[in-house]
Parts: sequence; structure tokens; C-alpha cells
Amino acid sequence: MNVCFIMYPWEDIDPENDTSLALIKECVKRGHGVAMCTPANLTIRDSVTNAFCMFISSMDKVPKTLKAFYNKAELREEMLPLAGFDSIFFRANPPLDPIMLNFLDSVKEDVFIINSLQGMREANNKLYTAAFGDAHSNIIPNTHVSKNKEYLVQQIRESKADKMILKPLNGFGGSGVILIEKSAMNNIKSLLDFYITSGDGSSNYVILQDYIEGADEGDVRILLLNGEPVGAMKRVPGKDDHRSNVSAGGSIQKHTLTKVEKALCKQIGPKLVKDGLYFVGIDVIGGKLVEVNVMSPGGITYINKVYKSKVRVEEHVIDFLESKVEDQMQAFDRRTRLRKTVQDA
Repeated sequence: MNVCFIMYPWEDIDPENDTSLALIKECVKRGHGVAMCTPANLTIRDSVTNAFCMFISSMDKVPKTLKAFYNKAELREEMLPLAGFDSIFFRANPPLDPIMLNFLDSVKEDVFIINSLQGMREANNKLYTAAFGDAHSNIIPNTHVSKNKEYLVQQIRESKADKMILKPLNGFGGSGVILIEKSAMNNIKSLLDFYITSGDGSSNYVILQDYIEGADEGDVRILLLNGEPVGAMKRVPGKDDHRSNVSAGGSIQKHTLTKVEKALCKQIGPKLVKDGLYFVGIDVIGGKLVEVNVMSPGGITYINKVYKSKVRVEEHVIDFLESKVEDQMQAFDRRTRLRKTVQDA
């Protein structure tokens, strides 16, 4: 199997904690061909979608640690047609580049893409969580999304809570997430101006969300594969930051899913699969769904560390990837045989 990872640059990888690197290493360990490219490396040659890829040379012996693997990996650059790969594993960071998706549209019938293009179009930002909330469901916190500063100020004033969460629509890794309090209303309009107004004169959507009691104790990152949880950890904020993201200084702990969290996964899993969102990270606080991460969900290495040798999430992910590619190849072979039968009749 040959896999192309569309992701961030190789030099930006954290060689000790990077989820994409863990997935790449598992593929190389199994003898699969692995190439990597950034969205900016996509190109069209003679009407065929290609990419300037960094291809990992095969290894006689794959190092045990991620850092050793990263340091030993030998890369060579080649322009390769994307339709020639068996799978494309999407791991680029937000925000989603719509032009990149247009490139990939030309190969989506030939290659198994995880996650699906349509699924990422629908779920790449934090609006997707609203799809799971309705009048009969209480799995998401009360949420407002707007560019209208006056409306957002009104919602803060009318809120029964003293605190709310404000964050940009397209942020990731905890970037831009702040805690606001009614006692500081004099500063809120200035904050909204900063978040909504862009330097180019356009405006940005922001999310205003009810603060969930217990959030100061951390959140739970759950990784779902094909709609089922395959790993979880608790992320605890640092002393000087309300955010629990590891990239923002949070720490990690073991976590066993509660009945409420299991029920939440069971409720949202079928929709994720239906939308082609096979590998997803969700953030949960107090049993409520806060975010759905579909572009480059992280946490594999941290979950593996807190559970030591008992959990190797990347193995489950690549097992799934292999099975989907095998299913696709068998379906293609079957269609080819049937068409030949008709042609020979």
C-alpha cells in the first residue's frame, strides 16, 4: 500500500510527540510506501493532479522511538500523481484550504481519502458541533456564533453565568481561546473588535459559548476511529492558563470513559461515519461536546505514553486504513471482472 500524507512541513514536526509522525512510522514499519506533501505542493501536470512529495526511503530496520525514526528517515523529492496512491491521509492544520480540496476532488473516486473531502468541508470548523444539538439533546453547551458585536455583547449580558468562553471560529490547538467574565464588561467590546476585525478590512466569525463548570479541572480528548473510541486522555490546564491543550502548557493524565462519555460517542459516531469522518478527535467537558477535530486530530503519542504499552492507537488506525484500501481494491477487481464478462458476451 502507498500512502500520501497531506500535512504540515516535515521540519515542523515535533519528533517526540507528533501524531502524524506516529502514523507515518507505523506505515513504514509495515512496509508501506509513504510520501508527504503540504497543500502548497499540489499541482496539475497535463491535466493530472500531482504533488511535489517527500518520499521516505525504505528502512532495513525501523527504529523503536519516534525521535530516532525522525532522525534516521531519508527523504527524496519526487513529483507523483495522487491517483497513483492507494490512500491519502489528510493531516494539514486548520484553516482548511478550499483550493486544496478542489485539487483533491479530481482523485476522490480513485483513492481512499481519510477524512472524506465532503466531510471536511462540512466539519472543518467549530460550527459542526451545532449539528449534534437540538431541542431534545443536551450534549453541547449553549453556543452563539456571529460577527455582530452588539448581538454578542447582548448574549453575554443576558447569560445567567458569570463566565463564558470566547474563541475564533477557525482556531486550533487552543489558539485564541479566552475566558471572559461579566465583571470585565468594559473590556469585552475591545476584545470583540480584536477578534472580529481583520487587518484586510474583512471580518471574522467568533464563537461565544457557555462556560462549563469543571472546565478549570481540564477536558477529555477522545479519539474516534470509524465512529468508535480508540483512546482517551484527560488534559489538565497549567497553573497560569485556563486552556488544557498540551500545546498551551497543559498536562495529560489517564482517563477511563464515563457512561455519559460512552453514550456521547455512541450518539455522534454514526453521523461521523456517515459524513466520512473516520478519524476524529473530540473534546469533552462535563459530558458535553465542545469541539470536533477532523483535520489533524492529535493525541496518539500522549495516549500511548500514559497507558504505556497497553495502547498503541496508531496500530488501530493503520489496521483500519488497510482494511478500507483492501475493500476498495476488491470492489475495483470485481467491477473489472464483471465488465469483462459483459464485454466477452
